[in-house]
Amino acid sequence: MTTFEKHIVISQQTTIVQAIEQECQLSNQQIKSAITKGALWLTRGKYTQRLRRIKKPLKKMDTLHFYYNETVLSQTPSNAVLIEDCQHYSVWYKPYGMLSQGSKWSDHCTIARWAETQLIPQRPAFIVHRLDRAATGLIIIAHSKSATKAFSELFESRSLEKTYHIICLGKFSTQKTISVTEPIDEKKATSHFNALAYDEKKDISLVEVTIETGRKHQIRKHAAFIGYPVFGDRLYNNVQANLADNQNLQLCAVKLSFTCPLTKEQKKFELPTHLTPSMNELE
Repeated sequence: MTTFEKHIVISQQTTIVQAIEQECQLSNQQIKSAITKGALWLTRGKYTQRLRRIKKPLKKMDTLHFYYNETVLSQTPSNAVLIEDCQHYSVWYKPYGMLSQGSKWSDHCTIARWAETQLIPQRPAFIVHRLDRAATGLIIIAHSKSATKAFSELFESRSLEKTYHIICLGKFSTQKTISVTEPIDEKKATSHFNALAYDEKKDISLVEVTIETGRKHQIRKHAAFIGYPVFGDRLYNNVQANLADNQNLQLCAVKLSFTCPLTKEQKKFELPTHLTPSMNELE
């Protein structure tokens, strides 16, 4: 698969597509498709930003950054599900495999880009928190700079209650909450696990998790630490070997509760049951 990057300083009058065509062996359609998917950036003066407007006039000393990765660009985004459109922000179900944030190569498989292209009326989309590519569940997308700032502060102050469901290997104790305080990356981390159900035949448990901190892969690491790795976890699960491609990570953000920083209303969002992890569907 073809992968390259080009950094083109504009020295004469030209169009975006013409400038890129002169530097690489791609068709007009391939270039336009890549730009639409987020492969082009423009530096003008001190600022560099992603550029999708093919007809945007160029100025001398502008620099085009074209990042072409055929493998990345050939990927198809999964379908996210709109849970509620609250005008200044929206709440979505992010499916397995969808990214929270793009890279220099593209952003067409991100939840933010999906929201931008699917919402009516169309609005800009800004990420205020993240879910791992392999995780699923509720995610908030802001649609203005003021909403982005307000929700970012809400998450930073941990003034929002998040509840997750995971499916673990083994039989989780149903007698009490298991709290884990094992540090992650030498930082404080606290997770609370409560068993909801157990499938004896498959030897797997459905577990509800709440967290007091938000370290990278915190739930996955803590579950593995206490001996109940998350089903389908390819990073911290040393029990399951040779996982099939369709055996996805069973970790889902199922509830969000908070005081809206814009309206001061109490808000609670909960995933429909058919979108939450199910032990019946696992082999």
